[in-house]
Amino acid sequence: MSAAKEIIESGRAVLGVEFGSTRIKAVLTDEAHTPIASGSHEWENRLENGYWTYSLEDVWTGLADCYRDLAQDVMKQYGVRIRRFAAIGFSAMMHGYMAFDAKGNLLAPFRTWRNGTTGPAARALTELFHFNIPERWSIAHLYQAVLNGEEHVPQIAYLTTLSGYVHWKMTGEKVLGIGDASGMFPIDSGTKTYDAAMLEQFEALIAEKGYAWKLPEILPRVLCAGEPAGVLTKEGAALLDPDGLLEAGIPLCAPEGDAGTGMAATNSVAPGTGNVSAGTSAFVMVVLQEGLKAIHPELDLVTTPDGSPVAMVHTNNCTSDLNAWVGLFKEALESFGVKPDANTLYGTLYQKALLAERDGGGLTAYGFLSGENIMKVDEGRPMVVRTPKSRFTLANFMRTHLYAALGALKVGMDILTKEEKVQVAQIYGHGGFFKTPVVGQRMMAAAMGTPVCVMETAGEGGAWGIALLASYMIQKKDGESLTAYLADRVFAGSRATRMEPDAEDVEGFDRFIERFRAAIPAEQEAARLLKD
Repeated sequence: MSAAKEIIESGRAVLGVEFGSTRIKAVLTDEAHTPIASGSHEWENRLENGYWTYSLEDVWTGLADCYRDLAQDVMKQYGVRIRRFAAIGFSAMMHGYMAFDAKGNLLAPFRTWRNGTTGPAARALTELFHFNIPERWSIAHLYQAVLNGEEHVPQIAYLTTLSGYVHWKMTGEKVLGIGDASGMFPIDSGTKTYDAAMLEQFEALIAEKGYAWKLPEILPRVLCAGEPAGVLTKEGAALLDPDGLLEAGIPLCAPEGDAGTGMAATNSVAPGTGNVSAGTSAFVMVVLQEGLKAIHPELDLVTTPDGSPVAMVHTNNCTSDLNAWVGLFKEALESFGVKPDANTLYGTLYQKALLAERDGGGLTAYGFLSGENIMKVDEGRPMVVRTPKSRFTLANFMRTHLYAALGALKVGMDILTKEEKVQVAQIYGHGGFFKTPVVGQRMMAAAMGTPVCVMETAGEGGAWGIALLASYMIQKKDGESLTAYLADRVFAGSRATRMEPDAEDVEGFDRFIERFRAAIPAEQEAARLLKD
């Protein structure tokens, strides 16, 4: 306790902040990368005028509240007021569309990764580049705005992601970590920047529009892990700490996306390693040893924070509908005067799933609140479907919804492992899906058909991951790679719980997936017939 207090007082602690889908989290670490304080702020995206979005006011009030919560935790634990850090890192949800004019004004409401409104643009760019461009990528959003003839497009002076935006306001620097940048536009892992040939192809594609801007001029400058990315300005310090105690001049690492911080937080940046993040959305990241043989719309090609190629299976939906059902059960219990805490409620219901039939008793569910491109679903309509012979028990219901949270992820992962023959020895799991011991890990192992490991630090998540990247920037030795730094200085001696896939669970999940695939037309039809 006294050591942590001295580290904070002397300004040697490192701050990591991540903007997740439902929570902004801050983690303070010591020089041994151990979390010593944390803060958080709950927030939620909104569907406005056909787009999932957060307001800029939400960004800044949420960040200030999260930092205030961290400062209060530090004061409560150590009796110290924060004035300085050794380094800071910001991370956020990847992809999306944040376009600004020359004066720094937002030209259109922030369009998050969750929007599936760019299908024509994504398909056209995939064909043009011979490289998969998913609907949530920034370049797909930009080109769709071009195709739509949106009035703001000629005024664009800067295009970035949420992490890039926050970093820009903190430092004045228009930069982006290579992992986050790889979700804006394809990256050349040889040059560690945007693919030059594809930039030229895009310029030729829109040349007739006569825009004053060129794509390379409006994209953030790409940085790899370890490169300095600017320092905190007085204006940035005031945004982060409205109380005015935080000093300017603190170095910042490159802002990264949640995929990159997940890789860092699970020591999964070396070729052949993999990790899965499962929460509001879900994604599996596998660092490739060689390129893929074919273009698959279900697979993104992105990079690690140090620029190595990664295959990503990304699903827009994971636990949101599952959480909604848990909330309904909570409401039912409270109607009878029972008020369980959240951990007890989730733990009890998740554990119930272990008592279920291995295939969920013939039930089928879709937890799609938004569209799901892997399943060719444009708009989400959460559904539960059963036949008269399905065994409709609480245990089967819970297992089915845990399976449903992973359904689209399983479909994409099968392409990577069965069609592309990518070998994955084990996958490290992190995110809310794994919070209840054993259950989420066991369901994920059944879905992936691969051992799933959960580290002791898995709960710290992306905020800890970006703190590690900030620490790497200031602590690395000459020539020390990110892979070596994480393996030797962060995770050496760390403990993880490994779970092998149970053969009966795997067989049961496969039977569930057959139903899941077969009834997708019903999900698609529900979106057509049931309008908000």
